[in-house]
Amino acid sequence: MAKAPVLTPQAEDFPRWYQDLINKAELADNGPVRGTMVIRPYGYSLWERMQQEMDARIKQAGARNAYFPLFIPQSYLTREAEHVEGFAPELAVVTRGGGKELEEPVVVRPTSETIINEYFSKWVQSYRDLPLLINQWANVVRWEMRPRVFLRTTEFLWQEGHTAHATDEEARDFAAYIHREVYADFMVNVLAIDVVLGRKTPAERFAGAVNTLTLEAMMRDGKALQMGTSHELGTNFAKAFHTRYLSKDGRQELVRQTSWGSSTRMVGGLIMAHGDDHGLRVPPRLAPVQAVVLAVKEDEAVLGAVRSVAQRLRAAGIRTETDDRTDTPFGRRAVDWELKGVPVRIEIGPRDLADGTAMLVRRIPGGKEPVAVDALPTLLPAVLEKDQAALLRESRSRRESATSDVTTAAEAVEAAVAGGWARIAWSALGPAGEARLAEHGVSVRCLVAGDGAVPDADDEPGTVALVARAY
Repeated sequence: MAKAPVLTPQAEDFPRWYQDLINKAELADNGPVRGTMVIRPYGYSLWERMQQEMDARIKQAGARNAYFPLFIPQSYLTREAEHVEGFAPELAVVTRGGGKELEEPVVVRPTSETIINEYFSKWVQSYRDLPLLINQWANVVRWEMRPRVFLRTTEFLWQEGHTAHATDEEARDFAAYIHREVYADFMVNVLAIDVVLGRKTPAERFAGAVNTLTLEAMMRDGKALQMGTSHELGTNFAKAFHTRYLSKDGRQELVRQTSWGSSTRMVGGLIMAHGDDHGLRVPPRLAPVQAVVLAVKEDEAVLGAVRSVAQRLRAAGIRTETDDRTDTPFGRRAVDWELKGVPVRIEIGPRDLADGTAMLVRRIPGGKEPVAVDALPTLLPAVLEKDQAALLRESRSRRESATSDVTTAAEAVEAAVAGGWARIAWSALGPAGEARLAEHGVSVRCLVAGDGAVPDADDEPGTVALVARAY
């Protein structure tokens, strides 16, 4: 009788596969309140690595970390009409505290443009105070009607950047810098996901923004996932919160602003972009554990060798863990590490020890081979880089092969429903065609220039719309 698979196969039921993997790789559990999640240690270690890589890039951009309150006076949100209208269905509002009705209800932050602008208006007085570049790592709450762990949860973790500048050009350039040098650099070079950089249509734009830049990724089922966004806010919030500065010419001017964010949704993207029927496949540059050294059976010499090899790998700069739990069957332990997507397993048993070798198992391309123990510290860095590059090539190849060129909205819907993306001239689709797509659960994920660059305007000649179903 055939052995039942550990995970539901992707081709059989992709959503069930996703949930199976989250459970069996011990990434997260559903929280006690509908739409919330408990992130388990291994899942959180993935988020921590994302934080570390992103935080370094954000600081390189000149932003500094700060923290703002979770609770926002409801009156703050009503100052920017488009903003409050865009978030109204998702707001969680507190009306009682300390056993009493509050004089003014407070909103649990869905995003922090309003409260941060309240303080920007105090901190910015002169052109000398600009640019003001702030980031915060925090949680936010958006009341989600159709929750899915990591992808859409009522409470999630993220970073949100907020900046104030003297001119539209400076704000536009900074939003583009974050889009390209922080988000795209991280997603391509660390997550190994070949994202498309583009511009959102007016219908998909962030509430209160004059322009939204997005990064869209194709998942293994052909759907799109928005991995991060960077917004030009113009003077919309500056007007609402009277955020002005005294220019060099002695005039009072409104600041120009940006905001930008990425969240634990990236963990979901990592799972769905790279995972296979055996579990996660974590890109080596991201992996909290790049190599695990396993003892095949209980033997003092074997256990000593396992610890020695792990120590040498750590000294070589490889994030390494030992697995000497010989009271747990070896096969079960190997499956557990495979589920977690650790890039490399090094298995050592009595025979390997006698031969001076270890069994090298590579999670990303698959396969195993014996390798001299002494060669591991110099061999593994190259192996890890090779496997990192392989994941990126696979991501790019999948997107390119599953994207078709079409000429009508009907053809775009057909391509998206079939599990792919479509490219169509924005001049041929337009807002009317975009509305027709929405009737079929299909959306314009972004606009790109004919040469693949990010357009400077919605109506730039030669602009192409990328169309897909999305999470």
